[in-house]
Amino acid sequence: MTWAFSRKLLDMQLKAPKRVTTAVLSATLLGLNACTASSGAAAPSAAPGDGNAQSAEAKSGTPGAAGIGDPDFPTDGNGGYDVGHYALKLAYDPPTKTLSGTATVTAQAVQNLSRFNLDLHGFTVRRVSVDGKAAKFTREGDELTVNPPAVIRRSSGFKVTVDYAGKPDPVRNSSNLGTYGFIPTKDGAFVTSEPNGAKTWFPGNDHPADKATFDFDVTVPAGTTVIANGELRGAPVTSGGRSTFAWRETHPMATYLATITLGKFDVRTGRTPGGIPMYAATDPAFRHNLDFLYTTSAKVTDYWSTVFGPYPFSSTGGVIDDFSAGYALENQTKPMYGGFEPDTGIIAHELAHQWFGDSLSVTRWKDLWLNEGFATYAEWLWAEHNGGLTAEKTFQDYYSAKHAPIWRYPPGVAQRQDLFNTSVYLRGGMTLHVLRKRIGDETFFKLLRTWTDQHKYGNVTTDDFIKLSEKLSGRPLGDLFDAWLYQPQRPEISS
Repeated sequence: MTWAFSRKLLDMQLKAPKRVTTAVLSATLLGLNACTASSGAAAPSAAPGDGNAQSAEAKSGTPGAAGIGDPDFPTDGNGGYDVGHYALKLAYDPPTKTLSGTATVTAQAVQNLSRFNLDLHGFTVRRVSVDGKAAKFTREGDELTVNPPAVIRRSSGFKVTVDYAGKPDPVRNSSNLGTYGFIPTKDGAFVTSEPNGAKTWFPGNDHPADKATFDFDVTVPAGTTVIANGELRGAPVTSGGRSTFAWRETHPMATYLATITLGKFDVRTGRTPGGIPMYAATDPAFRHNLDFLYTTSAKVTDYWSTVFGPYPFSSTGGVIDDFSAGYALENQTKPMYGGFEPDTGIIAHELAHQWFGDSLSVTRWKDLWLNEGFATYAEWLWAEHNGGLTAEKTFQDYYSAKHAPIWRYPPGVAQRQDLFNTSVYLRGGMTLHVLRKRIGDETFFKLLRTWTDQHKYGNVTTDDFIKLSEKLSGRPLGDLFDAWLYQPQRPEISS
């Protein structure tokens, strides 16, 4: 995620004696994110040797947890199962702002499951079934609790189907994030869901620790374009004044990266010079930016493929919509730019996220610097590549602000009410530069490529990155990461 605000404003805030939020992130330097990960919730176990308890649990099962186990977001996600695939058959009517449809969630139980939860905000749920049989369900807040007709055995696959309808209600004024989720617009919808807005348009396990593949079949009034992740499965089918678009994302994806942004768009497709399929689209208000978005996204994707390793997905590109979100989001395969003209730095940031945040996703939100710090540093590398400021000069500019608020907020420590605080971006990027200087360019860039290769399509933690850094460099690095990620003060730089 990046924020579309000025470098001058950011620099003023860095020197001000108060906390900085991401509402002032720099457009220039800050970019202004085949296997399924574990759900993160361990299966309950009986006491060792307690055969009767084990037998009872096998017969009656136990409920899946109402949260996935992230201490900073305790109600997000769910336990007891691991999602493999979402099949979303939806219809949206822009004039009435009504969304209706059927979501089929294919999952595997990680415990003997007597009941389980899905995350869903709003809507009227008409019917729920498990493996084709009607299931009882209840609603409380954003939790849809499903009672299957029979206990779902551990390691068994199952399908839960939810029929629902209503007017999507995006998350508004959440901390420093503004509005996100399914956001109705004058001609359709702008859909960007980080960190937990997927539940505003489909039921699921809404946490990045549980990634899955997706099918989107979306019906809209004829003349409206639907843009989702992955690839179109054919030309849209139009009948009776309505068109259905069928998209498929075959690579595992966190729920917050899913989109069905829709409205009036000009579209350009093709391939990057390196041969990667391209899809770029702009609202008619930004028609003059279409060629720039297309060519810049192609160049950036090809360059990052030489720096970070092969591009992890089947296509690249970007979308500019005429909704003033004030931010961009790295929706998988198609970054979304909300109501502004992205410059090359922002595009470089969002496309770096395709590796750092999308292919490699955080296991817990406290490690968000693994997304934003890496994408921020990628901007510095992109500027350096194009003859702009070197990464060292950019680093020194920020480090010289001795009293900047970022030094009070270490990026490795979760800030629940300020998840996207400036330190996550700036100190995250600075951490990587200090690491680069410590271990040398050859090892550093080998580290980035090894990191993206070993954890491709999976979930990662800061500890994973530290261990790999130490392994490849052959050096202890605990002092570096402790100072830059965990201490609420400006680190000293050793000579």
